Amino acid sequence: MNCLDNYKAIKEEVCKLQSKSNIIVVTKNRSFDIILPIIRSGQVHFGENKVQEAKEKWVNFLNLNKDVKLHLIGKLQSNKAKDAFGLFDFIHTLDSEKLAKKFSELELNSERKIKYFIQINIGNEVQKNGIGPSLVKHFINFCKSDLKLNIIGLMCIPPINLDPRPFFEKMQQFKIDNDLKELSMGMSSDYKEALHYGSTYLRIGSAIFK
Repeated sequence: MNCLDNYKAIKEEVCKLQSKSNIIVVTKNRSFDIILPIIRSGQVHFGENKVQEAKEKWVNFLNLNKDVKLHLIGKLQSNKAKDAFGLFDFIHTLDSEKLAKKFSELELNSERKIKYFIQINIGNEVQKNGIGPSLVKHFINFCKSDLKLNIIGLMCIPPINLDPRPFFEKMQQFKIDNDLKELSMGMSSDYKEALHYGSTYLRIGSAIFK
């Protein structure tokens, strides 16, 4: 099957399992001619890992196609926050007070408001980005109450080579405990498990572009 067929098959499968979940088609390192048939099929949400690649690939198209929504799903340095703020509709990797303050400053000087997921280092892994589980409630309150950011949900990447289900279950509980609506979890290898624990945004790339 080609990429469009792969996408349609996954979309159909997701709809059968949980119709309320959104597929984010992860397009990092993919040329626009490969992506375009998926856009034309009606897909709305697309994800990129790097700000510079996203700028080069998406700016002209997004200026003419306001319905398409772009998600930043990769690590973001605070010095790239301004560019990210002007380009992305969703940030999935808000993971520090420094970055949160930067976005708050940008919003104060703009009519633009974007949606944020807080990234949790759900496995407490040294090499991973994200807020530690014990700090989640404090950080959410800081972003929402002090900075007035539109925190819509939580995001995680479970430890590799471990069963993701216990980590997805913890994320689901964090969402409930903090009265949030969205969960960004589940990728090509584990999106079915993520759906079982209430994921509302799936980040799928390699299963589509294989």
